[in-house]
Amino acid sequence: MSQDNRGSSTSQRPAVGPSIGRGRRGPGGMPGMGPVEKAKDFKTTLRHLLRYLKPFTPAIILSLSFAIVGTALNVLPPWLMGEAADVIFVGATGRAAGGGGVDFGQIRTIIIALAAIYVGSFVFSLLQGIMMASISQKVSYNLRKAFYAKINKMPLKYFDTNPHGDVLSRMTNDIDLMGDSLGQSLAQMITAAISLIGVITMMIILSVPMTAVALLVLPLSFVIVRFIVKRTQRYFKAQQKFLGAVNGQIEEVFAGHQVVKAFNSERRSLVAFNQDNDKLYTAAWKAQFVSALIFPLMFFVGNVGYIAVSILGAYMAIIGALAVGSILSFVQYARRISDPINMLAQVSNVLQSTVAAAERVFEFIDEKEESPEAENPADTGKVTGGVTFENVNFGYKDDTPIIHNFSADIAQGKRIAIVGPTGAGKTTIVKLLMRYYDLQDGRILIDGTDITEFKRDDLRAMMTMVLQDTWLFNGSIMENIRYGRLGATDDEVIAAAKAASAHHFIQTLPNGYEMEINEEANNISQGQKQLLTIARAILLDPKILILDEATSSVDTRTEILIQKAMDKLMEGRTSFIIAHRLSTIRHADLILVMNNGDIIEQGSHEELLAKEGFYSELYHAQFES
Repeated sequence: MSQDNRGSSTSQRPAVGPSIGRGRRGPGGMPGMGPVEKAKDFKTTLRHLLRYLKPFTPAIILSLSFAIVGTALNVLPPWLMGEAADVIFVGATGRAAGGGGVDFGQIRTIIIALAAIYVGSFVFSLLQGIMMASISQKVSYNLRKAFYAKINKMPLKYFDTNPHGDVLSRMTNDIDLMGDSLGQSLAQMITAAISLIGVITMMIILSVPMTAVALLVLPLSFVIVRFIVKRTQRYFKAQQKFLGAVNGQIEEVFAGHQVVKAFNSERRSLVAFNQDNDKLYTAAWKAQFVSALIFPLMFFVGNVGYIAVSILGAYMAIIGALAVGSILSFVQYARRISDPINMLAQVSNVLQSTVAAAERVFEFIDEKEESPEAENPADTGKVTGGVTFENVNFGYKDDTPIIHNFSADIAQGKRIAIVGPTGAGKTTIVKLLMRYYDLQDGRILIDGTDITEFKRDDLRAMMTMVLQDTWLFNGSIMENIRYGRLGATDDEVIAAAKAASAHHFIQTLPNGYEMEINEEANNISQGQKQLLTIARAILLDPKILILDEATSSVDTRTEILIQKAMDKLMEGRTSFIIAHRLSTIRHADLILVMNNGDIIEQGSHEELLAKEGFYSELYHAQFES
């Protein structure tokens, strides 16, 4: 299909510019914000995320095995250092066998063992980190593919009712956040759990009474973590939501920058941006502030336990119930017991943010798609282009119909003009023909076959549509025209440009057909853009041609040239021409006059003028002096 059936990137509200950075940024605080939306279903989102991780199960298991080994090795150094302390203490106090002093051979052995343990822990942790980074980025890669594939399956109704910037934010910010934190979260959860188990085990081996004292603070630690995590999820969810809103504002104003300037709406757009930015600032500040409370609170609780252990250890050393080295080892373990708890708390925050982002991504992926294709699609090979509308009824909202009982029988090769005031339903008719929307009642047939029996791709491949809103992408002029038929040769592209009266102006541009059109396509004029989209339509050589105000942005002289090219292009093809310039549709075989979704008149140009009805009024109003 050739073009311009892809809408612009702006949504319905006034606008605002480039996509901002990613993820969970945004400090600040603003009093007075109302209740923040909480995650709809944490567990379901988490299960959905785990399904994307399932293909990488073997790699995840291997990576987590590396994490377990690396963490287990990292638990041993305090014990070995305690052994070294005992050797030194016993030798220094003259209690070694035979009074031989410090056994430096044993110290050397311990040092070598420590070095080997630290090197082994580093290697296993490095391997685990590399593998999890690879897994998390592959998951992000798959999510982007699924997201982009979903975009092409979504009905246009979704994009008509949702800001484009928010959809963009879900695909970029939210998926990036998931990729950045996913590998980190899984590995740290396992590392923290193994570390906690290992530390507690070593503490029990060294001293059960001191372990009991140290563990008294653990329930308080878990209560603090649970309390804070429970409250941060709603703020992380709100943060991602408002980030999408801010992106929507920025993307809209950036896309409509000239319009904003033309109507002196900079201040108005700034006010709208500041409102959403303040909400993002507040949600992000609350999320970061509440989650940051974990660390000072955990540090305080850890210090209380550390003091209690130190006092009991000193007492046990005095009475000779525990060796000095064991006390030193135990104190190190007691100091380290808060580390895995802090890590679990940190992972909980990251996981909350990740799931909040994942929920927004999966909300889009789970959205209702276009109605299913026919199981046994009809063949389009012998289609000639006859179109029949049978009692068509449609409204963008179920309770607000736009097209009322529309019927028309159009023979193959005829030129059908559809005219009427703005909002009469002219463009809606051709959107229904191309199945951008499905009917609420009635049928549309091509050569007697209901359009729902064709595959959408096959149906749209039979047609080309040129809208008054042009769409060009960042690339050369040659590439933009060839978009209509990717296999076309350079000569065929140039021939199409000549037929559309675009060849002359292309030759005057720097580099001609190889000139790069920039991202906003504002380095050529609006009329030139329209000529290129018409050339793209000519290149496709369709069976059904749809022209929706296709010459609205060109001057009268160029319009005459294009009209001649269009007359040649329309020969033998069923053509729908939507036009406000009634001079361009005088030679149509049939003119349908629409008003408020109904056909109120139909006939040739001369017949409708002779009736002196609605069409006659429209025509004379345009040409009155």
